[in-house]
Amino acid sequence: MPHRVVDFLRSSANTLEFQVSTLTKSGKTSRRRESPTGAARVGHGSTERVAAYATSEEEDSSSSSSTANTTPPRSPLLRNADSSDSAHTTSSTSSTNTSKEVASAKDHHHHKEKDHHHHHRITFPGMHFGRSSKDVHANAPASLDWKLESPPIVLYNDPETSTGALVSGQIFLNVKEDHDLLDVESIYATLQIHVTQKRPFAHHCHDCTHQYTEIKKWQFLDHPLVLAKGRHSFPFSVLLEGHLPASMDGPLASIAYEFKAGAVTKVNGTLQPAIKFEKILDVKRSLGSSEVPHHSIRVFPPTNVKANVHYPHHIHPTGTNTLQIRLDGIAKLNPKAGTMEYWKLKKLTWRLEEISKSLAPACDKHAPKLPVPPPPAEGSDAQPQPPKGLPRSETRIIGEKTIFSGWKSSYSSATDSHVELELDYHVSKSHSSPAVCDTRWTTPGTSTSHEVTHQLMVEMVVSQEWAPVGKPNLVTHTGVGRILRMHFSSILTERGGIGISWDNEAPPIYQDVPESPPAYSELMMGGESMDGVVDMLMLPSGLGSAMGSGRSSAVSSRRGSAEMQRR
Repeated sequence: MPHRVVDFLRSSANTLEFQVSTLTKSGKTSRRRESPTGAARVGHGSTERVAAYATSEEEDSSSSSSTANTTPPRSPLLRNADSSDSAHTTSSTSSTNTSKEVASAKDHHHHKEKDHHHHHRITFPGMHFGRSSKDVHANAPASLDWKLESPPIVLYNDPETSTGALVSGQIFLNVKEDHDLLDVESIYATLQIHVTQKRPFAHHCHDCTHQYTEIKKWQFLDHPLVLAKGRHSFPFSVLLEGHLPASMDGPLASIAYEFKAGAVTKVNGTLQPAIKFEKILDVKRSLGSSEVPHHSIRVFPPTNVKANVHYPHHIHPTGTNTLQIRLDGIAKLNPKAGTMEYWKLKKLTWRLEEISKSLAPACDKHAPKLPVPPPPAEGSDAQPQPPKGLPRSETRIIGEKTIFSGWKSSYSSATDSHVELELDYHVSKSHSSPAVCDTRWTTPGTSTSHEVTHQLMVEMVVSQEWAPVGKPNLVTHTGVGRILRMHFSSILTERGGIGISWDNEAPPIYQDVPESPPAYSELMMGGESMDGVVDMLMLPSGLGSAMGSGRSSAVSSRRGSAEMQRR
């Protein structure tokens, strides 16, 4: 009997444990792959199988193979009448888990392919490929500097008559305190013109974009030297010829004067990186201007309006310029209708325009891509000239203003009606790039050419009105209007200041030195000697006799000394 009770209790405990374990498995299976690490656990009895995502390629391959080749076990379907509900729940859970595993495997394969095609940048924080220029100059045994001793570089007058500008200064080599003696192999410097095409013939081509013209080259050492620590100077000078252009930075091209210097040194018998020094010279041109303003007369047919304009022909980037305008012929008498017709000024606009023209040259590589010129006309002996580049042109406004009042008008009669106004115009400073002075230059030996000109445009809007004779207040608008437009050539140039050309600053030569003053004994006055000058003075009687005796003795002594010298 006791053993039957024990068996009954054991069977009851096994049945309860089985049901509890089944419910626990279903709950764990529904929450599978919910963990952030992506681990999936499938349990059957006391056996568990783990499939997790790995970060390396080897773990990815092993995980994918285990997922593809292994089919998760399904819970057994219980057909007993007492457990029909639990069997339905178990089968639905198993099918859901299977579909989730397949979808998860597909997603994992997709992420793997995406990571495989993604490119990662590889960085090496501990590795340095070479040294920057700053590090090289910081560790250099010496440094270079300069000092210009000449006045500001200004080319006076036009390129045809200008004598150029003199540039002089010194290059300094500063040997640092760490080196008592420094071996210097060479010290050199160059001055060149650098032309940069902003709209080149071929983009991304260095030779089409940059052109260089060397002006002067210096070699300051004939042989290597050993220099002590301290500062060592090397003078230099150059004459910039008058036909050279001024520095400019326009919309089509820029011209810069580049001064580059370098020094090659040795430390312990080893050549060091070259010490470099670069500066930009600002070269300007000043054209002489007339103090009398330029006078121009313009007629606007079919009307009788005539404009007398006074304006300066030369203008400057800074300051203001005055423009004077007088309009005549603005009234006309109509005797048949007994009316007076007027042209009244309503609006005036002035505008400064800058016209830039450039020829973008083609390098040797892109020269064959130039367009073929048209053949010459029949019967012409001229040979077709191959083009040397592509022409570029651009017009921009460097100053503009519109005014609606400020002038004086008089409509007293048909012959004495006029409009007078005086306005100031200037170069605007609000532009991103400054205005460029007038330039016309062609690089020697190349096809590079640059031309910059300026013009002043004045535009006036007038409307026609009429009124009865003697009643100018009864004005009637006719609805007729005209635009009167004038263009005046202007030359934009730098101010000359108080400076003069270098050739006028030269000291006098030997032939220009005047003769020395003559001796007192040879000075004659009106054909008489200096002895008679004292007699002309009005002196008291006593003083005169005393001075007369003293004068005679002095004269006799001078004559005696002269005779002694002759002997």
